[in-house]
Amino acid sequence: MSTESVVPAMRFAAAGDLEHCIAQRPDGVYADPGVLGTTLIAAVDAIFRDGRYFAGVDYPILIKALYGHGPALPTGPDGVPQVRIAAEIRPFDPARKPLYHAVKISGGWADYVFEPAWLPDPADPDAPEQLTALDVDEFIADVWTKGVRFGIDVDAVRAAMAAAHAGRADRVTVARRLEPVQGVDAHVDEVSRDIHRSDAPRQLADGRLDLTSFQNRFPQIQAGVRLLQKIAATQGERGFEVSGSELPAKPGRDMDLAPYAGPGTQVERGRDGEFLVSTQAGFLTVDAKTSRVSVGDKIVSHDGVSARTTGNLQLTGDYEEFGDVQEMRTLEGEGIVVHGDVYGHLVSRGGTVLLHANLIGGSVANRRGDIVVRGVASNAVLQAEDGAVTLERAENCVVSGTRIRIGHAINCEVIGDEVEVEIAEGSAIAGRRVTIDGTTPRKQSEMLVAVLCPEGPHIEEVIAAVGQRVAQFDALVAQLKSQLEAMTSKPDVRRYLMLASRVRKNEISLSPEQARQFQRMGQDAGPALKAIGEASNKVKAAEAQQREGGQMLARLEAQRVDAASVSAVTVRMVQGETQVRILGYSPAAGSAPYRLAPRDIRTRLRGPQRGELLFSGSSGQVAWNSADALSQG
Repeated sequence: MSTESVVPAMRFAAAGDLEHCIAQRPDGVYADPGVLGTTLIAAVDAIFRDGRYFAGVDYPILIKALYGHGPALPTGPDGVPQVRIAAEIRPFDPARKPLYHAVKISGGWADYVFEPAWLPDPADPDAPEQLTALDVDEFIADVWTKGVRFGIDVDAVRAAMAAAHAGRADRVTVARRLEPVQGVDAHVDEVSRDIHRSDAPRQLADGRLDLTSFQNRFPQIQAGVRLLQKIAATQGERGFEVSGSELPAKPGRDMDLAPYAGPGTQVERGRDGEFLVSTQAGFLTVDAKTSRVSVGDKIVSHDGVSARTTGNLQLTGDYEEFGDVQEMRTLEGEGIVVHGDVYGHLVSRGGTVLLHANLIGGSVANRRGDIVVRGVASNAVLQAEDGAVTLERAENCVVSGTRIRIGHAINCEVIGDEVEVEIAEGSAIAGRRVTIDGTTPRKQSEMLVAVLCPEGPHIEEVIAAVGQRVAQFDALVAQLKSQLEAMTSKPDVRRYLMLASRVRKNEISLSPEQARQFQRMGQDAGPALKAIGEASNKVKAAEAQQREGGQMLARLEAQRVDAASVSAVTVRMVQGETQVRILGYSPAAGSAPYRLAPRDIRTRLRGPQRGELLFSGSSGQVAWNSADALSQG
């Protein structure tokens, strides 16, 4: 660069030590590649503030030189970057500076109102002002001094200036903040084809291995096989405010692969990465206690679902287990059959959950199916959201479901739509239709029975209100679609949209001249397209509200049918202090009372009750239904 003449105007850069940063060559203005960044920013700032600007500026190259953001700089034959930032440096005509007014900077972007610009005729100052074109190079220099130093959308500015020169004013976002790209945490990927994903440690979203979740199968591994690969953390990429200030990125967190290397495996590091590799042939196992992956000569497998054998299971089909399900283990699937005792948690997405033995301290949840326990259920939670629960004996349990049948319930909380219990001791039982053969308190636990009856806002009123709201959305959608159709039916807009669609689908190819004409069509149709986009968004939002209202209306209709059914309670023999009450619920609340969480069920059934007392005594019978009560009342 020493062979070139330094820009004579560098004297206006306000500091002699900046003269080596920028030089004017015959073919353009170049920045010294050895002093890019802060020093160059100071030099550019001095030029702009001294009333000069870069003509023919290459904005992406300028931003790359100033802030290091963007594509790589071009290099010369000697491999040295060639930082050509503009064609030349010109003085900023003081008469043109007033053409550029204030820019609004807010929320990470900068907005500018472009409008037709006028200048006096220099030959005849008294003559009417003449329409003049704005210049993007002057604009870049002007907004720099007003705080916009990064992220200018040059194409948008150029298009807005052309529109302003054609007599159209518009508010345009001329610059945007560049958000930092946060670093990605180090994580682990499987690299061996011999490892089935269902058999390997489950990888969490943060990259750690969940060694409690793998299936009860053990693949055979050969020696020297890469099992897992550590994917290194990334540092992220910094962002910038429109002012040019840096927004640092948070680097990803690192992790160590060594703790996962058990007997028969080791960590190897090479040019292509860090891997967990088998050192001998054998079967792959994962030790949940030591968090290690091992390859051994043999496997000792125990029946059942436990930390040593299967860990937690997430299955897509039915499952049958002849061993026990240990505590703190979760088994999720469709239909589930367990022949051993269950101490853990069973979750079914459908089908039947059948326990041939006991449920002790665990839980069973079935979203769309039945639950059957042929042994004893003790200190457990059983919930069938849309199905029946059948128990021989239940002690200290929370039971909820659509239909519930229990042989002997002791100190339980039971709620459902239809509930049948043979013997109930010290339990709290509620349902729309409740039938109990015999009741008695037990030690400190009261014997409480409640019949669920709808109350609160009349369901018909709620349905009418929601229906009216849905009708309003129907009318709004129709109105918005009509407006949208009117916008898109204009000849020039319709022509542009049809042509744009064919261009996007590569059905036609445009010559350079046609491409320029197509671009001008887009600029002319810009305001209309913007209005069409806004109208389309309004249609989508209204349709979403319309669908949500329709779904709510369908739910309310189902609840109306449910609320119309008769509530009834029958206790054939009371053999100890027993209370029978009406427990109100609102069908319009959106959820059946038996779908509450276990803690809420306990509170609802054991807490203070305000419903009408139907019976309180230590002997006798109870027979009540809402239809008879309504006719008598």
